[in-house]
Amino acid sequence: MTITVKDISKEMEKLAPIFLKEDFDNVGLMVGSKDKEVKKVLLALDCTKDVIEEGKREGVDLIITHHPLIFRKPSRIVNDDLQGWKIIELIKNDISLYSSHTNLDSTKDGINEEIVKVLGFSQGKLIESSKVRGFEECGLGRVVYLDSEIELNNLINIVKEKLGISSLRVVVGKENVKNIAIINGSGQDFFGKAIGMGADCIITGDTSYHFASDYKEMGVSIIDPGHFPTEWIVFLKVMKKIEERFSTIEFIHSKCSKDPYEYV
Repeated sequence: MTITVKDISKEMEKLAPIFLKEDFDNVGLMVGSKDKEVKKVLLALDCTKDVIEEGKREGVDLIITHHPLIFRKPSRIVNDDLQGWKIIELIKNDISLYSSHTNLDSTKDGINEEIVKVLGFSQGKLIESSKVRGFEECGLGRVVYLDSEIELNNLINIVKEKLGISSLRVVVGKENVKNIAIINGSGQDFFGKAIGMGADCIITGDTSYHFASDYKEMGVSIIDPGHFPTEWIVFLKVMKKIEERFSTIEFIHSKCSKDPYEYV
């Protein structure tokens, strides 16, 4: 039986319906034909040059990423632009590209729900619930309410171990915490709501200096493992559901999908 990009797209959209995406986002088929036959798929967090070259070497038919290559309508597509080069290279090599971003974050059993499990906690309360009728259990961010306080240093070690990292950034608002907000990727926009729900510690990536300074003064601790570590291994866990639905297709986990930051 022939499996096409359209078949995989349908399953992706059952897992993470497009209507769950945030307004700013762009998800779905980015490049290629929905009718293209698929035998091999490459999974990556971002569609970087290295990932495209990896896809070419591996002879893949489709790349599925978490972060979209195209956020806004490009004004031109030329080799001299990074985005243009990527689009042209994908088309030249007949590689389709599909992205599932904030819809995959917020869906039931999606990335934000899965990272809570990865860190070893039971499901918490949604910070921002979906406004789509019938999908209120979906949404972004979770606050986990522990029965008793945990030392911040112990929580830091848990995050390092579970996400497979050796270093991270920490804002020490208090030495012991109990109510933990967990937001994969970049979660600053949800800090106010999380604090309003009683969070005294926030685990997320991409925090900026002024947020860190202000929340430290407010007595809120922040654990920032970085954007990539809060999503990559979790993305792969969520995508296992798609791999299981297409057992005849070869799925490759990118070896070139890497954190752009280096810690030295």
